[in-house]
Amino acid sequence: MTDSTNANANANAAIDSLGYAAALSELEAILAELERDNVDVDRLASQVQRASELIRLCRERIGNAKLQIEHVVAELGA
Repeated sequence: MTDSTNANANANAAIDSLGYAAALSELEAILAELERDNVDVDRLASQVQRASELIRLCRERIGNAKLQIEHVVAELGA
């Protein structure tokens, strides 16, 4: 594996270990930073990339919770 592949794998592992609340909090912080008048253009692309990863994680967590809830409700109806 190359160094960039290892870095991506480590970043994905780190983001996957975040809980929903932590990911949402970080996403809100990034949004607040991007909404400021003095956005650091040098960090802009990396912050947008990080936000994209956090959104993916949040959607995944919501989807998993929905499936678990549906399973529990289905069992109650059985």
